[in-house]
Amino acid sequence: MCRFLKWRVVMKTTEIITAVKILESLPRDSQKKVVDHLQDYIANLKDELYWDQQFENSGEQLAVAARDARERYHAGEAKPMDLSRF
Repeated sequence: MCRFLKWRVVMKTTEIITAVKILESLPRDSQKKVVDHLQDYIANLKDELYWDQQFENSGEQLAVAARDARERYHAGEAKPMDLSRF
């Protein structure tokens, strides 16, 4: 289902329709609590998806860096990390 709303296209999936029906069955104060929780959850989910994509896009670079670090370690070129600098 799709409709236009002030220059925006709004797509309604069955999952969204179901979520709205569930929300509508709650008292208004409970609806606000659920929406607040969903906003936090969705923000965290978007952040996780962003970082998943970043790691996926840089996977080969990370593998190369790990190989280089391992080679340096085995060659005796690695030094212990000074954690007091952080």
